[in-house]
Amino acid sequence: MIKQIFGKRKASSKSSSQSDSSNDVGYSSINTSSSAGGGVGNSTKTTSVSGKGANSASAALKSSNGNYAPQSSSAAIVSNQGKKSGPGGSQAGQGMNYGVYEALPSFRDVPSSEKQNLFLRKLDMCCVLFDFSDASKNLKEKEIKRQTLLELVEYISSATSKFNEVTMQEITKMVAANLFRAFPSSHDNKLPDVYDPEDDEPAMEPSWPHLQVVYEFLLRFVASTETDAKLAKRYIDHSFVLRLLDLFDSDDQREREYLKTILHRIYGKFMVHRPFIRKSINNIFYNFISETVRHNGIAELLEILGSIINGFALPLKEEHKLFLVRALIPLHKPKSVSMYHQQLSYCITQFVEKDIKLADTVIRGLLKYWPITNSSKEVMFLGELEEVLEATQAAEFQRCMVRLFCQIGRCLNSSHFQVAERTLFLWNNDHIRTLITQNRKIILPIIFPALENNTRSHWNQAVHSLTLNVRKIFIDADQALFDECLAKFQEEEMKGKEKLEKRELTWKRLEDMAASKAVTNEAVLVSKFSSVAIATSTNSPKAASS
Repeated sequence: MIKQIFGKRKASSKSSSQSDSSNDVGYSSINTSSSAGGGVGNSTKTTSVSGKGANSASAALKSSNGNYAPQSSSAAIVSNQGKKSGPGGSQAGQGMNYGVYEALPSFRDVPSSEKQNLFLRKLDMCCVLFDFSDASKNLKEKEIKRQTLLELVEYISSATSKFNEVTMQEITKMVAANLFRAFPSSHDNKLPDVYDPEDDEPAMEPSWPHLQVVYEFLLRFVASTETDAKLAKRYIDHSFVLRLLDLFDSDDQREREYLKTILHRIYGKFMVHRPFIRKSINNIFYNFISETVRHNGIAELLEILGSIINGFALPLKEEHKLFLVRALIPLHKPKSVSMYHQQLSYCITQFVEKDIKLADTVIRGLLKYWPITNSSKEVMFLGELEEVLEATQAAEFQRCMVRLFCQIGRCLNSSHFQVAERTLFLWNNDHIRTLITQNRKIILPIIFPALENNTRSHWNQAVHSLTLNVRKIFIDADQALFDECLAKFQEEEMKGKEKLEKRELTWKRLEDMAASKAVTNEAVLVSKFSSVAIATSTNSPKAASS
């Protein structure tokens, strides 16, 4: 990917006379004990920043509360009078007066002894932020910053000596200034019932031309052999990791892909952070399941966890088993499970393959969250169930098979042909078919009514044909058991018909009784009405006068 980025760079500008880099105004020279070697080619060469006043490039990274924030960046934002135009560049590009924002010399144009200082000054320069909501603003400055970022990526990729503490401080400062940000308010206001990531247009981060290079820079830094994990953990600390995890809720999938790769590298390199990363991901899942029911990065986080689970040592710790029960299995509940089900299913299967005793726990968890009215979700559950059963041994299968095949029987009778068809496909799996055949004396009586009803009345021809194949499997395995189940089914069917006839006779008798009572009541009412009419006519004045 980085090759594609470099391929888009503009041709190098004509070189002009340069003053000694230590005299560049706006930056102070930083003496370091070691410098990173290596240079980059085809770098943009322009005149250095002019003006007065210099800030140390080794300003403190974090505030007292541990939060990362961009520090003073007067090295890159200089007003016409040589004064700072804004605090830390955090408001850069939003109506500020940039004054002079020029590219620094290329690494190839300075002696090796000055490359380390130049690297730090370029890092400080890239802490300046620009407003990308208006594509027409600060075009020159944005391009200068992008080219500088590309030079930084080249430099860090070719480093041949360990990064010292000052360098790590400035690297994490620049990364924090560019990446750590709050998402727009509209991002959180999308209602779960209205927002559908499958149907809605994917959102694109307008500042991606810069963010992409910063992410590539961070990835190269973390993966570099010159990055000492024991030293770097002071700056890539818990606060830094939490801010990275917050970014997983980005609407831009390109950003989430970079975050996935970077977090996985951090997990692999910084062993001290591993429990904290797992716990933080757990908290994101808990909040998603119980509170927001909306998060863009669940699939990417599960993808990271898939490789983490694959590396768990045996026997599994109780902490990992609790994570399965409290976080992974409940992730089947949200409506948006289709967005991350593939990754979730992989994680679940990894647990069962690691510890076969967990199969019963997983299957019972699936049955707990089994969908009732969502057919497409039901098909997904059946696919996951097949993967779990394929890794299940006989002992664990026997613990849950009664409840499991009660649900499978309901799926076999589903009027949605995809649900019934996917259920019948379970018998195509050799391992599952063997488990069912070995326990046929318990399973066949449970599902026999569903199979028989399908052969008699299911509307879909494919379901009808597959049902006949399953029946044949049971017949070939145990003809006597099949005949016994058929006889019992016919007996129950006869009893059902008798109950239905009795019920119909009872209702007929009640209707006749109601009808006879209605006639009797009508006759009584007519007679009473006649008596009243006669009595009324007898007592009337006309009758008396006559």
